[in-house]
Amino acid sequence: MSDRHAAFRALHRPGRPLVLPNAWDHASGAALAAAGHPAVGTTSLGVAAAAGRPDGLAATAEETLRLAELLVRLPVPVTVDVEAGFSDDPSAVAGYAAELAALGVVGINLEDGRPDGSLADPALVVAKIEAVRARVPGLFVNARTDAWWLGRPDPLEQALPRARAYRRAGADGVFVPGVGDPDVVRRLADAVDAPLNVLAQPGGPSPAALGRLGVARVSTGSLLFRAALAAVVRTADAVRTGMVEPDPALPSYADVQRMTATGRRP
Repeated sequence: MSDRHAAFRALHRPGRPLVLPNAWDHASGAALAAAGHPAVGTTSLGVAAAAGRPDGLAATAEETLRLAELLVRLPVPVTVDVEAGFSDDPSAVAGYAAELAALGVVGINLEDGRPDGSLADPALVVAKIEAVRARVPGLFVNARTDAWWLGRPDPLEQALPRARAYRRAGADGVFVPGVGDPDVVRRLADAVDAPLNVLAQPGGPSPAALGRLGVARVSTGSLLFRAALAAVVRTADAVRTGMVEPDPALPSYADVQRMTATGRRP
């Protein structure tokens, strides 16, 4: 296992969660690394939307691979959202994960949500995890169950057995986006023998509060990408109305040139 792999694993500390920001291109990843974040993930929505493609439909395997090739140049570990692996063939999923690992990616997110709003057969997800684990033993596999995200009835009753099955198959972490109730978060953290990952939610518990519930990783998901879109429109509208106020946090042209060239703070 490389130093980057070990460093990434060590960041998952129940009680002191890793806040993982999710990038959608090299510039956003470089800016996050330069700001001091110890690791960077990707957002499948951001990658898909930036490429003019739909999220969750296995349409961005090439774009995701190209982005990973750029992000691994950053001075921090990189983990990649691969939706459901871009295939229902476990061997193909493992092959794709091996391509990412060969580039220097340290982890992947692998989800069980399907485009029609249903959850995949857990046996299929288990087969994918086992195939990835056998092909790329050192890769951090973060198995995502979408019981809450897709609004399934009785989400806890569906999520718990899936999370346990994914863990037995070799998943290193379990990601449960959409869950926010503190009592449920604590129950998940206590019941699953793996670092628990939840999604940051505006107005929801802080990372510190989630840490006290046993959470080991808090991801931003598509939040940063959507916030960037809002800032783009807000700034364009301000320019149009002639009411632009200087933003001291706005990077200069030269700052961006340096950041994207090195991935370090200018």
